[in-house]
Amino acid sequence: MSTITADTASSKTIRRGPIIAALLIGAFVALLNQTLMNVALPKMMEDLKIAANTAQWLTTGFMLVNGVLVPISAYLVEKFTTRQLFTTAMMLFSIGTLVCAIGSGFEMIMVGRVIQAVGAGILMPLMNIVFLRIFPIEERGKAMGLMAVAMIFAPAVGPTLSGWVVQNYSWRVLFYIVLPLAIFSMLLGMKTMQNVGKLTSPKLDKPGVVLSTLGFGGLLYGFSDAGTDGWGSTTVILCLILGIVSLGLFVWRELTADKPLLEFRIFRYNMYSLTTVINIIVTMAMYAGMILLPIYLQTIRGFTPMESGLMLLPGAILMGIMSPITGIIFDKIGARWLAVIGLAITAITTWEFSQISDSTTYTHLILTYTARMFGMSMLMMPIVTAGLNQLPQRLASHGTAMSNTLRTVGGALGMALFVSLMTNRTKSNITDALTSGAVSQTDKAAMLKLTQEATINGITHAFTVATWVTVLALVLALFIRKTSPQPDFLKTEEEDAVQPQPNKVKSQRA
Repeated sequence: MSTITADTASSKTIRRGPIIAALLIGAFVALLNQTLMNVALPKMMEDLKIAANTAQWLTTGFMLVNGVLVPISAYLVEKFTTRQLFTTAMMLFSIGTLVCAIGSGFEMIMVGRVIQAVGAGILMPLMNIVFLRIFPIEERGKAMGLMAVAMIFAPAVGPTLSGWVVQNYSWRVLFYIVLPLAIFSMLLGMKTMQNVGKLTSPKLDKPGVVLSTLGFGGLLYGFSDAGTDGWGSTTVILCLILGIVSLGLFVWRELTADKPLLEFRIFRYNMYSLTTVINIIVTMAMYAGMILLPIYLQTIRGFTPMESGLMLLPGAILMGIMSPITGIIFDKIGARWLAVIGLAITAITTWEFSQISDSTTYTHLILTYTARMFGMSMLMMPIVTAGLNQLPQRLASHGTAMSNTLRTVGGALGMALFVSLMTNRTKSNITDALTSGAVSQTDKAAMLKLTQEATINGITHAFTVATWVTVLALVLALFIRKTSPQPDFLKTEEEDAVQPQPNKVKSQRA
């Protein structure tokens, strides 16, 4: 492979401030846009006259396109300059946002969401890779802490903002709020973005693209649709089979290819593999709270979307404040004890949610959720960074692409798993009560009470499972240790990609 040096600024001439600002604003807007839809969907269903299964595509479709694009990000970063990719990503995202804002029907809005997702699918991996390249390893914790402000703060603030807008204005205002921010980020990037890294002339693994699209797309759609139609649905089963078979073929191809689309051999780096598993579990646990609590607040307790969103706000603010601080602490002590303490807090607060009832106070819910977010603030970026720190610099793009892909799959799996657990337990409780004759279907008041009690039981059951999932991550976190990147000069590029050289790493740390 011939290597072409791009007009890449050296580390001494890179002005990190403008690059960070443009990337963080873009990421914040992309993630904010993704979470705004959750609270707005019921109102959009009413205005557009569409059913819930159809409306869900506005979020599922966005997730699917993101999941499909992430594996290609490592190729794109080597093929195009940083400025080209960032400008293209924000331009596509802005165009998609405008299409959504003016869309007259579901089909047009769906097209806009897909265009948005293409832009976001390029932007998020690009931000990870650029941050890893412009910050030295001793400052990566602080860098990842800054990134976490966008990646965690935006999804938590989204429901509050969306609830307020939908309650007082048209849901289209949501897109008009996002659009100027996206355009500003694009213009800032066009003016200040510097190219980072080197360009090569990689060949696109087209069969790999097809297999990864079918594999990740099939799994993501299967997991997402299972939350609506159930795990026994023919569509869900076929999608999961297609996804698993295609993903198996994709892994086999990438392991045997000279220039793989996604480098699966990075899993020979033990800390990267361990932290990736923990990251998937943490993402699943995080989605349990984000999905189940709004259902409990609005369906059972009768709170408005605004009140439901406000409950998440203190935790979001605390998380945004703590993320940079956590990054600085990570640079000093590493990820192990941050992860252990954070997961212990997360496990305790998740268990607390498994004890909620129809009389749990709003104040108790806010305090518990805020404490849970405090624990989460110690987890996401330190765990990811600890794994990526073991990889040589030139494998950072592959590590980032793999981590983002599996986190997306983990998020979809988490949503489907916990919603399915809640739904199945709720249905089971209602069926048992009706079969035993304890409640008559003709007694509307008794049926309403039964449904509420069954739903609460379903939610607490899902949170109980989420607690044990978190405990599993806590046990795994005890094995995290501090690592250093592999030296690139010891082997050729191809050999080093395959051999992690653990002995040399140990001697380097010693």
